[in-house]
Amino acid sequence: MPATKIFFNTRLKLLFFVACAACGIIALRLVDIQVLRHSAYLEMAERNRTQVLYQTAPRGRVFTSDGVVVASNAPSFSFYYLAAGRKDIPYLQQLAKDFAPKLGMSEEALTEKLTEGLKSGKAVLLAENLSPKTTIALQELQIYYPGVYLVEETKRDYPYGSFASHLIGYLGSMTDAEWRKRDPSMNYRLNSKIGKNGIEKKYEAELKGEDGGAYLEVDYRGRVRRVIEDRRWQPGSDVHLTLNFDVQRAAEDGLKSTSTGRGAAVALDTRTGAVLALASAPAYDPNIFVPYNDTDLSHVSKNISEYNLAVQGTYPPASTFKIITAIAALTDPDFDPSAHVNCPGHYDAGSRIFKCWKRTGHGMMNLLDGLANSCDVYFYDVAARVGASAIEKVQRAFMFGRPTGIDLPGERAGNMYGPTKRARNKSYWFIGDTLNLSIGQGELLVTPLKLAQFGAALASKGNVYRPYYIDRLVSNRTGKETQVGKTEILNTADYPASTYDLIWTSMKYTTDTGTARWAKIPGLDVYAKTGTAQNPHGDDHAWFLAFAGKPGEEPSIVVVVFVEYGMHGSSAAGPIAREMLKAYFGVDDLGNPVLQRKSLLNHENYEELLEGPAGE
Repeated sequence: MPATKIFFNTRLKLLFFVACAACGIIALRLVDIQVLRHSAYLEMAERNRTQVLYQTAPRGRVFTSDGVVVASNAPSFSFYYLAAGRKDIPYLQQLAKDFAPKLGMSEEALTEKLTEGLKSGKAVLLAENLSPKTTIALQELQIYYPGVYLVEETKRDYPYGSFASHLIGYLGSMTDAEWRKRDPSMNYRLNSKIGKNGIEKKYEAELKGEDGGAYLEVDYRGRVRRVIEDRRWQPGSDVHLTLNFDVQRAAEDGLKSTSTGRGAAVALDTRTGAVLALASAPAYDPNIFVPYNDTDLSHVSKNISEYNLAVQGTYPPASTFKIITAIAALTDPDFDPSAHVNCPGHYDAGSRIFKCWKRTGHGMMNLLDGLANSCDVYFYDVAARVGASAIEKVQRAFMFGRPTGIDLPGERAGNMYGPTKRARNKSYWFIGDTLNLSIGQGELLVTPLKLAQFGAALASKGNVYRPYYIDRLVSNRTGKETQVGKTEILNTADYPASTYDLIWTSMKYTTDTGTARWAKIPGLDVYAKTGTAQNPHGDDHAWFLAFAGKPGEEPSIVVVVFVEYGMHGSSAAGPIAREMLKAYFGVDDLGNPVLQRKSLLNHENYEELLEGPAGE
């Protein structure tokens, strides 16, 4: 056979094998596309003609116990670009030129975002948190540009600004670390806002709803052909607080009006431990963290203090602690509360002279007069008789030096002060330590919340409650209520009823005739004690403790007010405590009933009624 023919046959065979191999590859590819990975390729094809515009679900609302919404949601809009239709750079640059001024962005920044969307082929978020005013302007331009869409969402809104800000907290964008640690089941996106502090953070899982979204079929120009699926969002669960709106507002307004603007005010239900008010000043407006895109906040500093003075600030309780000293004295069978002690304005402790706050002296004082006039010399004498160990024992019964147990981060325990701790540290205890302890000075430290817990124990005649501020959670999907708060007694300061009766009588006498006259309200039984804590770093701090009830009824509220550098508990903190009590009982200065918010919440002219003569 000629060589040329052999060569020709070889080439034909080679071509045949190549053709067979090519057909085989094509067949395998067809099997892969049509059978093995049919669903995957179908999904890819669908993705090319569909786009998803996500909608952030409204967060659950936060209510006070009297039904006022203090954290809600406001309408907001997001602006998207769908990468389809005209894709040339001049077109994108013209789009950026027209829309950038409306969005408050530079043309370069907007063009960059549009280009990113073009490369990815996915819907790209151009701007979020747009106000209704900005949205109207965008709608006018939208009809001239295919592929841009406005999506209605919500943003967090705090209608009363700084109201209970340290308790409610605020939102912020997720950090890289938070994104890495996120719960996949929560379906967060890169632009998601999450709770950063307070209730917003603690109950993030409950407050966050289930996001929705519009699944759109678009044509080659980016215009929507039809809505494939409109997945409705599901709002988060509502949180119901134990706070009383009017009491909280009275506390915050009072702290703002002080000369220093720094302090804390706490109110508890003396029968349950529920928090009726918990204010810390200075506060902050959490709205600054979730502004509309077109809101100018250049003049507002976001360097706010998250320091909650009510649960983290520790100070000497000063003369409010004289109640502890009095209880310690009443446990001594040899102590006579009617016996008088002369106060010349000073007390001779042998190695040192201790002065009374009233330099000219109070004269003859018994227990009733000593508490009413807050006489230091009287309590120096009492402490020297009963001893520091007896006073320390009463501290332990009321759980001084330990956290209150409230479910808030960063609570400080304060410091119990007594000879046992000194002995444990192998240090000496002197008579001067006993005298300082008797009037609430020295190394003794409490938080405003701890003092309120103590006040509630006095009012309940011994029950040391764990404070709580969440009442219940209510699902907006199912309507199911989950009870969170409950009454819990941590300890009982078990002293005779006669001891508490005498303390009550002395505190009532202090309100009616003594240093706590600021808290006197006609028609109410108010039991109070003032305190002025020495401060080596500046002006003294002011304390005021009071619990109250209607005549013939058990006390139902205790309030504690602390004004940093306030100097005098009576004049600086007393008026704030009085306003909080008036707000709680719904009375004016004369004890007459005034318009109460709770009975009007569902009234259609509620705001007008509040502004009318009855509410003035």
